[in-house]
Amino acid sequence: MDVSKIDAMLAQLRAGAAVASGKPVSGATTPGVRETGEGGRVDFSAVLKHSLDQVNNSQQNAAKLMQDFEMGAPGANLTEAMISMQKANISLQYTLQVRNKLVMAYQDIMNMPV
Repeated sequence: MDVSKIDAMLAQLRAGAAVASGKPVSGATTPGVRETGEGGRVDFSAVLKHSLDQVNNSQQNAAKLMQDFEMGAPGANLTEAMISMQKANISLQYTLQVRNKLVMAYQDIMNMPV
């Protein structure tokens, strides 16, 4: 595994942790997501779509690597395919947990007395 890939993954994890805690991240941006003109706010729907696209891409990449290995394609690597499958699984589990938290927050808001 390339060191730059590890650094990129760590940067994504740190940015995700900072966003979750509400702290601003200096110099960290999500690729493909633009800030709106209103005080540097980020469009929630754009962030959500970008995240779902990333999960989908990782799932498709893992499936392709596994299929290449199963078909005996030259250069197909079992280790790389398995690591890709695990990364895709972790990203899917993370997405499901975020969805569960959003549903819980929505239910809490709906159950608040007016």
